[in-house]
Amino acid sequence: MQESQSIEWKESWQDDYLKWICGYANASGGTLFIGIDDRGNVKGIKNAKALLEKIPNQITDTMGIIVDVNLCNKDGLDYLEIVVDKYPTMISFQGVYYYRSGSTMRTITGKELDRAILRAQGRTWDGMPVSKLKVEDLSQSAIALFKKKAIGRGRLTEEETKVSDQMLMENLRLYDDDGYLTRAAALAFYPDPERWITGAYIKIGFFGESDSDLLYQDEVHGPLVEQIDKAMDLIYTKYMKALITYQGIQRIERFFFHPDACREILLNAVVHKAYESCNPIQISIYEDHMYIWNEGRMPEELDSTEKLFEKHSSKPYNPKLANTFFKSGMIEAWGRGFDKIRRGCEEYGGPLPQYEFSGGVMVLCNACDLYLQLMRENDGKATQKENGDPQRSSGELTEKLTEKLTEKLTEKLTDKEIELLKLLVEDPACTTGNIAEKLGVSRVTIAKRLRNLKDKGIIVRVGSDRKGYWKILA
Repeated sequence: MQESQSIEWKESWQDDYLKWICGYANASGGTLFIGIDDRGNVKGIKNAKALLEKIPNQITDTMGIIVDVNLCNKDGLDYLEIVVDKYPTMISFQGVYYYRSGSTMRTITGKELDRAILRAQGRTWDGMPVSKLKVEDLSQSAIALFKKKAIGRGRLTEEETKVSDQMLMENLRLYDDDGYLTRAAALAFYPDPERWITGAYIKIGFFGESDSDLLYQDEVHGPLVEQIDKAMDLIYTKYMKALITYQGIQRIERFFFHPDACREILLNAVVHKAYESCNPIQISIYEDHMYIWNEGRMPEELDSTEKLFEKHSSKPYNPKLANTFFKSGMIEAWGRGFDKIRRGCEEYGGPLPQYEFSGGVMVLCNACDLYLQLMRENDGKATQKENGDPQRSSGELTEKLTEKLTEKLTEKLTDKEIELLKLLVEDPACTTGNIAEKLGVSRVTIAKRLRNLKDKGIIVRVGSDRKGYWKILA
């Protein structure tokens, strides 16, 4: 016998261990042994018989539950076995709710406590009623899209979809026992789910060189069954740049991350999000990577990227919403969605996304090697195209530029600025540091000269400071 999530050894009894009893009752039950050290050796307790009466009374008086407290003996040493069953309702100790998670005991409060109380009652957050929501208020376009997808994926027959909207909602288990539509129905099919659930939308932003360099953004609103397609359209038409490659004469557009894998990650975020948090799903897109974040929870046993991509069971955070999306054909059952993500990454020859679980679920999607290679090649082509014939030598370009400057810009530019321009022609991608080193002056001086040239309309920076280049306008 070893210590585990359901077994704990304590060498002596302390009243503070009543918290552990509470935590076991709220989790999956467990056994607490008193008189056994951390190595599993029986040390015995001298007051075993007194504790045999004291502990059950303490538990009943403070928590109102009954547990089995058994007196055991090994090699003449007495020790106690306290067996705690899982309770159907949430149990508190001195007004605080405890929960056994892994090998630790933690308190649960706020929204997590609300979820736990519902779960103990056999109910779910997304199954709670929305009293003023009527079936005629639901979006017809969202219902039509659901039916089309469900038939297309074979999850429902055409005959099964030829029912009234009320019957469809009943078949999807989106009514509660009292005949009210649930939060899952409001999220999936109501035209403006934010009327009932704050933050039920997707936020997309494109960033430059840093996390604070937000260049543009969009928000995707409406029924959740429609948000997925809208968000995917935005991501792959406005936010991600497709680079071109060829297989023979076939022209192929390549994005930095496979669309099928992205869709599956986005679906997971929408279906498993903790909507009671009131925060939108956030997608941050950069030139060669992307973050998808939602304030959700993963099952305790799935605490790493590696475990997610192993065979595992499906434990949806919002089971009624997940069932609706499953019936639509948008998501898979049994945790098979991660197989889709893996196949998409393998098809692109890219890395698997990386998951972090601090303060929600953050997914990092990095570009595949081929896309990074195409980016480097395209940057080179862009530099050549913008700055002249690639067959010319840098000396010829410098000579041509000097001729132009002599004819048109002598009065505008200083000798130092002309010297700087010659370097930009030879190496348009050079950085401020490179130029400062070549000319033997400070970065501040070079930055001032570059700013002067830009103000005079001679040069312009194309792209970012790190990956861009200088374009000569003269």
